[in-house]
Amino acid sequence: MSQSKIVAAVEIGTSKTVVLVGEIVNGRSLSVIGMGQSSSSGVKKGEILDFKAASNSTHAAIMGAEKSAGVNIDAVYLAQTGRHLEGFNNKGSVTVSAADGHVSGSDIERAQREGKSKELPQDRVYIHHIKNEVLLDGRKVDEPYHMKGERLDIGYWSIHGDERRVRDHIHVINGFGLPVEDMIVSSIASGSMVVGDEEKKAGALVLDIGCGATDWVLYQDGYIARTGVVAVGGDHLTNDLALGLRVNRRNADKLKLQCGKAILEKDDLTEKVWMVGDHMIGDRHIPKKAMVQIIEARLDELFRIVKKQIGPRCTAQNLPGGIILTGGTSQIEGICELAAKVFGAEARLGVNPRIVSEDLRGPEFSTVLGLLHYALTGQHAEEFNTGAHERGILRKVVKLIAG
Repeated sequence: MSQSKIVAAVEIGTSKTVVLVGEIVNGRSLSVIGMGQSSSSGVKKGEILDFKAASNSTHAAIMGAEKSAGVNIDAVYLAQTGRHLEGFNNKGSVTVSAADGHVSGSDIERAQREGKSKELPQDRVYIHHIKNEVLLDGRKVDEPYHMKGERLDIGYWSIHGDERRVRDHIHVINGFGLPVEDMIVSSIASGSMVVGDEEKKAGALVLDIGCGATDWVLYQDGYIARTGVVAVGGDHLTNDLALGLRVNRRNADKLKLQCGKAILEKDDLTEKVWMVGDHMIGDRHIPKKAMVQIIEARLDELFRIVKKQIGPRCTAQNLPGGIILTGGTSQIEGICELAAKVFGAEARLGVNPRIVSEDLRGPEFSTVLGLLHYALTGQHAEEFNTGAHERGILRKVVKLIAG
C-alpha cells in the first residue's frame, strides 16, 4: 500500500507569510495540495520582533493552508533568512588510512567531521554545512570513494545564525503543535528552483529580493560556494519613494508596483504619473524621472553591496551562468538590465519549473517551492554516499525545538 506524508513549506516574510502544503507519496513523488497566505505582523527584515504578532499571522496562514488542502500537516520545512545569518569556509583534511591508499568510507566521514567541527560562540548555531571543493592529493574530484591517494580534503561553506532568532522561528511553528522537520536558508531554497545544473556548474548568482531582505547564493563548479543576506528589499524602495516624492507609504508602494522602473530611459525624462490616479482633490502629478532615479539608486546600491560581499569571485568570468533574479521585488521593470550593468554579466528573471501550476510560477513562490523540493529529496546539501546522513536541522537546533 502507498504511504503518504503531508508536509508544509513555511516562509515567514516581512510583508506576508506563505504556506504551501505538499503530499509526498512513498518518498518518490510530491503534489502541492494546498496554500495559505496572511499579511505578516511583527516581522522586519526577515527577523521576528514581536513573537505574539508573528505567531498569530503565521498560524493564520497555516490554518488557511490546512483548510485549502483538506488535511492536517505532519511536519514543516521552514525558510530562514535575516542579517544574523553568516557563513565561513572550513576544510577537513585527513590522511588516507588504508595501506593500499584507497579512500574508504571511514576516511570520508573523518574528513567530513573535521570540516564541520569548528566551534561557534555560545549564542550561535549551525544551520547548514554545505559541501564544496573536494581534493585528493591536491586535485579536484567529484566522488573520492575507492580512489587512490594519500590526502583527502573536503571543504564546506558553513552557515550559522543567532540562536535566539533561530529559536523564535522554530517556536512559532511549535506553537501551532507542529514539528519543524528541517530549516533551509531562503537563498538555497530559491536557487534550487530557478537554477539548472549546467548553470550551477558554469557559475551563477541567484538574488532573491524580498520585501525586507535580499538573500543571495553563489554557485561554482556545481556546488554552493557562498551565501549571504543583505537587509535591503522592496520595502526600502517604498520608503525611499515616500521620502523622496513626499507621498505616504501606501501611495509610494502603489507607484512602485504600477510605474516602478530600475533604469532611466529617454521617455521617462518628461513623463509624469498621477500619485493616486483618481484625479480628485489632493491627487497630483509625479515626475517619472524622479521616481525612477530613486529606485535605480537603491537597487544599484543593493547590487554593489552583494558584489562587495562576494569579493573577487564576483566577476563575469566566474559567472557564465549569469545573474538570476527572483523574489517579489524582481518584477520591477528594467531590474535585469541594471543587474547586468553592475555585475558585468548576463542577468535574467528566474522561472519556476513548469511542472507546478501556473498560479505558483511567480518569483514570490520560489522559496516555498524550494522548501518542498528539499522535503521530497530529504537533504539540504549534497553529501557523499557513505551510509551516514545528517539531518538538516543539526543537533543543537533539535535541542532548541525540544526545549
